Amino acid sequence: MKDTDKCFEVAEKFVSINGEGPLAGEPAVFIRFKGCNLACAYCDTKWASQPDTPAESMSAQDILQYIRTTGIVNVTLTGGEPLLQPAAEDLLNLLGSQDDLHVEIETNGSIPLDPFMMLTNRPSFTMDYKLSCSGMENKMCTANFALLSMKDTVKFVVGSEDDLHRALQIMRRYDLIGRCAIYLSPVFGQIEPKQIVAFMLENRLNGVHVQLQMHKFIWAPDQRGV
Repeated sequence: MKDTDKCFEVAEKFVSINGEGPLAGEPAVFIRFKGCNLACAYCDTKWASQPDTPAESMSAQDILQYIRTTGIVNVTLTGGEPLLQPAAEDLLNLLGSQDDLHVEIETNGSIPLDPFMMLTNRPSFTMDYKLSCSGMENKMCTANFALLSMKDTVKFVVGSEDDLHRALQIMRRYDLIGRCAIYLSPVFGQIEPKQIVAFMLENRLNGVHVQLQMHKFIWAPDQRGV
């Protein structure tokens, strides 16, 4: 079997807009993979990580062919945790060989990124740092911070004032501001966005963005396929 024939468990695939990140508001094609190694308290895609979740078996070539049928060039690989897929490098090599595609991976911050940094035309990583509201902070792979560039993003999902202070501590400890894009995003319904903005202004957080999940305002917060 060729590497590009290895199969991936795809929980859903769809075209929508990017709801968050540097390309927020732009059309994107989403490939959501089944399975995750974390269990964040606020996770809005827990269904995709359940053992009994139906999944479509697709090869890397199948995934590329689907992307091509959409006519969309922004590609978001998400989950679950996409980097848990056994043949993730094969898929990234294939997608990276397509000069017109912009490939972004949403990863949960617990998976070492070293193996993926040497890929030809590597993807952009949007890496979470899980704060206390997630219950998963002890799972974070902080060595990843040294590998990131302005091509990449670190996202802090905050649910409280304590989370904001912890996020700032991490930004400063790992010298993240100015080295990668940084977003502060509220846990939907747990903290007011204006509280995040006030914190940013109080601490003069130049180079840091507040981010609302756009798709949760356009469609119902729990709607799939958007």
